[in-house]
Amino acid sequence: MAATSNKEIRHDWTLAEIDGIFNLPLPELIYQAQTLHRKYHKPDEVQGCVLLSIKTGHCPEDCAYCPQSAHYKTEIETYKLLDVEATIASARKAKDGGATRFCMGAAWRSVPKGAEFDKVLQMVKGVRELGLEACCTLGMLTEDQAQALADAGLTAYNHNLDTSPEFYGDIITTRTYQERLDTLQKVRSAGISVCCGGIIGMGEERKDRYRLLEQLSTQQPHPESVPINLLVRVEGTPLSKQQETDTFELVRMIATARILMPASMVRLSAGRLSLSDEAQTLCLLAGANSIFMGEKLLTTPNPDVNHDQQLLDKLGMKLKPQETAVEAVLS
Repeated sequence: MAATSNKEIRHDWTLAEIDGIFNLPLPELIYQAQTLHRKYHKPDEVQGCVLLSIKTGHCPEDCAYCPQSAHYKTEIETYKLLDVEATIASARKAKDGGATRFCMGAAWRSVPKGAEFDKVLQMVKGVRELGLEACCTLGMLTEDQAQALADAGLTAYNHNLDTSPEFYGDIITTRTYQERLDTLQKVRSAGISVCCGGIIGMGEERKDRYRLLEQLSTQQPHPESVPINLLVRVEGTPLSKQQETDTFELVRMIATARILMPASMVRLSAGRLSLSDEAQTLCLLAGANSIFMGEKLLTTPNPDVNHDQQLLDKLGMKLKPQETAVEAVLS
């Protein structure tokens, strides 16, 4: 892979530049994104990830998109923290299905202290012993907790910014944007790689998408992992009746993220079930090089593994092999 000292790795992107890139004619936008994608990544490889909800529901946050919020009446089943053994069994199944990254999500506002956190540390160690990348998304955490996760071998910590600072208050009122940025700084200071992206389709305007991309692409270093999510409308949440988002907006978002952060993994995340094979292919051409596999993303439906493999076979593409993923973690 090309060294990250190359001139394409910039941290001073302006809103005007991002606007200009996002609104390029689509063939030109995809061409530029694909050119950089090929420089920094293997164009025929896609990393397979699996996201498991290790603690589901009763979250005190009021994120308007989330069925796990205690503020809304949704039909999801709620679960206490899973056993370590059950989590490791799920990770082993994910590995057998071709995944090289296993993500664990808990519906907490902040990471608890004591026995529950100790169990999470055991989960992280167990996932890493399987040779998988381990990612967690657990809410806000202290510096000591971030260091403990690092010591346990955690590869990455996910903490999305979700949207622009300006639109954020329309979606979430129980946590500030600055608190999210502070959490990312604690993760970075502990030496854990950052997984940080956002969601489109929540009623934001294009300028909010530009601002989100600005927030991500001006971080130093860039987040190593950038999940781009399409809103999954869940009955009972405030956004359940939100208008459907044009697929080309998702393609433009992915392509622009690829151009702004060429060395990062851009992950085609939530919302894939609503996309046709052709739409997913466009997203891959635009620079996405990771998909989430498995029946669910936390609590929302996702395409099954067989369908994903069939699509990759049609495209002549493959899942990133295990040894490549592990080498990337160790390098």
